[in-house]
Amino acid sequence: MKAILKEVCLVDQKFVKNSDLTVKQYVDEAAKELGKPIRVASMVRFEVGEGIEKKEENFAEEVAKQMNA
Repeated sequence: MKAILKEVCLVDQKFVKNSDLTVKQYVDEAAKELGKPIRVASMVRFEVGEGIEKKEENFAEEVAKQMNA
């Protein structure tokens, strides 16, 4: 159960810029540096590998178009 919560709960997930820290640990460190308590007000969800989809192209069709031009 704890393993599932670590994947789902934001504060228990690894911090994206430093995987040695969790989000909660990073927020606590940042609050200590600022000298004031802080909280996560919003977030953006990214999935590993998201945005690197490659456009599939038909090479033979592309060459045929260039030959006709």
